[in-house]
Formats: sequence, structure tokens, C-alpha cells
Amino acid sequence: MIGVTSLVGFGEAGQAFGQPGVAAFDIATENGETRPRKIAEYERADVRWSATPAGALARADLVLCVVTADQALAAAQRCAPLLKPGALWLDMNSVAPGTKREAAQAIETAGGRYVDVAVMAPVLPARLGVPLLVAGPHADAAAEALRAYGFAKVAVSGPTVGDASAIKMIRSVMVKGLEALTAECVLAAERAGVREAVLASLDASWKEQGWAERVDYNLDRMLAHGTRRAAEMEEVAKTLSGLGVDPAMTRGTIQRQREMGALDLTPPDGLTAKLAAIEAREEDQAA
Repeated sequence: MIGVTSLVGFGEAGQAFGQPGVAAFDIATENGETRPRKIAEYERADVRWSATPAGALARADLVLCVVTADQALAAAQRCAPLLKPGALWLDMNSVAPGTKREAAQAIETAGGRYVDVAVMAPVLPARLGVPLLVAGPHADAAAEALRAYGFAKVAVSGPTVGDASAIKMIRSVMVKGLEALTAECVLAAERAGVREAVLASLDASWKEQGWAERVDYNLDRMLAHGTRRAAEMEEVAKTLSGLGVDPAMTRGTIQRQREMGALDLTPPDGLTAKLAAIEAREEDQAA
């Protein structure tokens, strides 16, 4: 059973997770400042909004913190002294494991129970159906509370604060990186007048395979041909610059390809063996 639930932050995520009767606080309506649009959002969700965090947290047993990433630590530090003893503080913000550990220290020192929560997909349109990973010493209690609140896809990822956020943050290297690569590629293709041909070529060459197989193949190519591919990507950067597209992602590709090629490593079979060989060679070169 869960008792009183509060939301700290009432942007997209807060509104997606809000339910009638839940208490809410957002800095957009702090200290009586009138923000008609935000107040209308509170009213549509039928939540009990407060002009101060103290008002929203006074009776809360469960707190969902859904602020912006740059405010996650500040919110924990500010709200920690206002929590009921033993209240669960669910940090659902997309921040680094180290940031979550700092926030956990503030909450735990004040007598609250901190939980690392990673939201693993867009909150809309899924709302309470969005997949969540929870971690930390209070993860089991938090998972139970989240399910009681209505979240349908909750999994415990580990006993340590940072276990969930590490998965989210490192996964974002690929997810957000592909988005950025997409923009760089298609903008250049459009300016060169070859968008349809480039996309058709990608369709023809993109293999149907799982990520483990894809990663193994990509590392194999980089270890075997990284130096040559870095030189080729230098020409790609020139191509994009000539079209007026800043090759920001391509510059990173050049560096990574060159670094992998410089390991001078014959790729062993299998992803686990490749990763172990890369780490060993990097340690040797650093020594």
C-alpha cells in the first residue's frame, strides 16, 4: 500500500504521471507567482498544487521527482529537509549515476529513502505504461509502490544507486547518437541532392540483426580497418563542410576510428573476447 503521493516537477513527465488528488509542486508557480498556463495544467490533471515544495511534501509518503536534468540535484537538496521520515524519493530524472549518488546522500542524510529510477522510453503516449528500471537499497519497496500507483512495467535493476541510471545514460550514447548522426547525414544528402539515393543505399546495406551481433561486427571493422576508415572519414568531413553542414559527429567518428585502429589489434572472435582484448591493449598502451 502507498500513502500520499507527491510530484516535484509538473512538465511533460509530471503531467503524464499525475493522477487526481496527487499533490504537486513546480517552480513555474512558486511563491504565488501567477502562471495561468501552468495553473491550467494542474487543473486539467485535477492535482492539488502548491506554491511551495513544503506544501506539496508535508504529508507525502512517495515522491516522484520529475524535474529537468539540470535541476535534479538541486531539487533533492532543497526538498530533503522537507520530507517525512522514511518517505520514498524516486529520482526519475535522466542524470549521471554520480549525480544520483549526490542526490541520494542529501535525501538519506535528511531521513528519506532515495531510489534511482530510469525512465526507459518516452513518457507519451505510454504514461503509466512506460518501462521503468529502479535501483538502490530501497528498490523493492519502490517497485511495489510504483506498481500500486499504477505503473505497469517496473523492473529492479540492482541494489546500488546508479545501477538504473548507468543503463539509461550509456544506452543514450547509441539512441541519441543515432539521432544526431541521422541529422548530419540527411541534411548533407538533401543539400547534395542525393537524399533518396542515400536512404535507398542505407536500406540495402542495413542488416537485420540483434545489437550484440551488430556491435561485434562494428568493433571488428574498426579494429581491422580503423586507421584507413579515419582517413576516409576525413574526406567525408570535407564533403559535409563543402555543403555547409558542420561535421560535428563525423569529427568524433574520425577520432574513434583512429583510436581503435591505433590499438594494432587483430580482432578476436566474439564480442566478449574483443572487449577484453581492447581493454587489455589500452591498459598496455597507457602503462
